[in-house]
Amino acid sequence: MSRPFHPQTLLFTLLVLTLTSCAVGPKYTKPSVPAAPSYSEQAPAGFREANGWKPAQPSDAAIRGKWWELFHDSGLNALEEQVEPANQTLKAAEANLRQARAAITVNRSSLFPTITAAPQITAQHTSANRLVGLGARTGGDFILPLDLSYEVDLWGRIRRNITAAREQFQASAADLENAKLSLHAEVGTDYFEARSLDAQKQLLDNTVAAYRRALQLTRNRFEGGIASKAEVAQAQTQLSTTEAQEIDVSVARAQYEHALAVLVGKTPESFKLLPKPLEEAPPPVPIGVPSQLLERRPDIAAAERRMAAANEQIGIARIAFFPQLLISASGGLEGSSIVNWFNWPSRFWAVGPQMLETLFDAGRRRAQVEQAQAAYDATVATYRQTALSAFQEVEDNLSTLRILEQELAKQREATASAENSLELSVNRYKGGLVTYLEVVTAQSIALSNERTEVDLLRRRMDATVLLVKALGGGWETSKLPQS
Repeated sequence: MSRPFHPQTLLFTLLVLTLTSCAVGPKYTKPSVPAAPSYSEQAPAGFREANGWKPAQPSDAAIRGKWWELFHDSGLNALEEQVEPANQTLKAAEANLRQARAAITVNRSSLFPTITAAPQITAQHTSANRLVGLGARTGGDFILPLDLSYEVDLWGRIRRNITAAREQFQASAADLENAKLSLHAEVGTDYFEARSLDAQKQLLDNTVAAYRRALQLTRNRFEGGIASKAEVAQAQTQLSTTEAQEIDVSVARAQYEHALAVLVGKTPESFKLLPKPLEEAPPPVPIGVPSQLLERRPDIAAAERRMAAANEQIGIARIAFFPQLLISASGGLEGSSIVNWFNWPSRFWAVGPQMLETLFDAGRRRAQVEQAQAAYDATVATYRQTALSAFQEVEDNLSTLRILEQELAKQREATASAENSLELSVNRYKGGLVTYLEVVTAQSIALSNERTEVDLLRRRMDATVLLVKALGGGWETSKLPQS
């Protein structure tokens, strides 16, 4: 005599199969890159271009989340605080993060059975001329079915999909942080570009005023019969040329102001950046060691998480070679009228497993494994290239700051010498020893050197902002979401 089947037995079997199932596919191991922590014995002790670099003091001056506060500029601080709440690029990155978070729940739902219900009420009248039956019959069919379907995760396909979704979510979180870092850095560089142009404008304003006095002096000497009309024309030409340069600076300054407006989520006509000439030197930046860079850069973290997700896809592709175990069950109530629909005899149920295995697919599954392996190899190369590019960016900006500091020292000497030469030329001209051409030449050399000195200060500030960006802006991989 056969024993009756109990649904509890099926549920217990499913639980045992789930707990004892194995995961098919390669285990993820982070590949090495130059100066990686796992190869610290081969990693350099520091960046090559950091030789002679003065670390920030005190030690608590390390880069924090609001790295722009290193510059101690209230105007920059105010602009940076407006970026995240209003910038549309960040809003798009945040939406992508929410989408990736929802994908985790979508994949996790496959760990549980899917239950559907499809109530149906049908009234029917059969033909009196049917071969089977005695005459016409009118009746109804009242059905309340519940269907259950469940895939037993024998080989870990569902779990790998969940893991891949979680790693893609972490990659999206790192993308968001990288977008924040890039936009904050762009605000910083545009801000210092504008302030540098304010310094250029201030310099040109002072120069125009000096040239006007020189023109008046030349006119007075011409009226006194000491200077020639050609000298007056030379002074006028020098003044007009400098006035044109002054106007051209205003054009570039307006463009940076408009760019800052868009970065903080405002229209250009509603945004105003007050003039503030750039004068101070850039602050020192703590750089750490190369091995720490892999933990600081959000773009490296995003590439690493996508590499981990690609590794899961290899396992998912290999699982396609194994059979798929499906459990389906149905049950409910069915009656001929509303009166007997919910009676106990109206119940029905059916349950049973199904094994599904592909016997021939003309190499499709093997090609999918090769495709997943190639995609993983591509992410490994991208990860390593991203890390190498990060090292390059740090070295580039360290060398830029070091060389520009040396150049600025020489440029200041050249500027002082040019200003002294201009003063001597003006005095010699007043004494009638030289023509005004010598004064014009000295004026051009002095102005060129002064503008170069202002531009060097701008380049140092920009390189400092880019160095902070290259170091990750104080971000760390520990801040990635773990869920």
